[in-house]
Amino acid sequence: MAAQGKKLINDPNDVVTEFIEGLVETYPGLQYLDGFPKVKVVLHAEASSSTYDKVAVISGGGSGHEPAHAGFVGEGMLTAAVCGDIFASPNVDSILAGIRAVTGPKGCLLVVKNYTGDRLNFGLAAEQAKSEGYNIETIIVGDDCALPPPRGIAGRRGLAGTILVYKVAGAAAAAGLSLAEVTAEARHASEIIGTMGVALSVCTLPGQVTSDRLGPGKMELGLGIHGEPGAAVVDLQPIDVVVSHVLKQILSPETNYVPITRGNRVVLMINGLGATPLMELMIGAGKAIHQLQLEHGLAIDRVYTGSFMTSLDMAGFSITIMKADEVILQRLDAATRAPYWPVGVNGLW
Repeated sequence: MAAQGKKLINDPNDVVTEFIEGLVETYPGLQYLDGFPKVKVVLHAEASSSTYDKVAVISGGGSGHEPAHAGFVGEGMLTAAVCGDIFASPNVDSILAGIRAVTGPKGCLLVVKNYTGDRLNFGLAAEQAKSEGYNIETIIVGDDCALPPPRGIAGRRGLAGTILVYKVAGAAAAAGLSLAEVTAEARHASEIIGTMGVALSVCTLPGQVTSDRLGPGKMELGLGIHGEPGAAVVDLQPIDVVVSHVLKQILSPETNYVPITRGNRVVLMINGLGATPLMELMIGAGKAIHQLQLEHGLAIDRVYTGSFMTSLDMAGFSITIMKADEVILQRLDAATRAPYWPVGVNGLW
């Protein structure tokens, strides 16, 4: 029998507001925008539209993916993150308020994950901002490699690879590049990245019952970060087998989702989905590194292991592979004050 999930919360309707309050109390470099909690926008505390002399980089989306998106706000990464309710796109007014708050004369880049609600609301906000005289560019990130072509109306979903796009865009903006240049680098990053997730459980929304859709001994390949059905439900397999399948899917020459071939250099991200112990993530990282090197003939330039874009309390992980070049590595290695970007990751394998 399904039972209500156990959560360390007060009113389920207040979880996003109370998360933001805790985040900005913990990190003095962050603040929330006037109008909070109706307007749920987290800002880089030193960024103001009246004085900001760099390109603003804004993203956001539904909450429940913490630390994404607000945990990646800070100098050298996002200038602002607009937070919707759990798994719900933020409204147009909130997005527009974020744009107005931080966009100076150099303009603003919106980094949007490929979901219908996000595309619609960020798109409407961008058009309104343009009509007010703001210089706005938008890129859509769809790094999902779980489902084969044809990809349907919505196309590839935006997953954890979006975090690496944030970093590239934010570092380019911090270096003083123009809006056109920041947009070009971010778009390039979004085109050389692929992600696939594997779930051992579905997530439980605050105040809701825990689903038993995935039974004992089962796992789901390609489950979405909002609990959307994936490519297949299969028997639980050892991590060696799981990693092998995911890597082959991402690097498949048949789907050609990412332009990565034997001999290339790559960046690897192992992302926990919310309830996966670091021990298991590190086991996955070790297996992925060895398989990429020995079976796929790839050189690993950087590895990021941790929980970056989660799905509440979902057990499982995703693997992201990004083609590396000197500019990409320079942007990834650039300093940032975003609280949840991993420090101390550099060097060659």
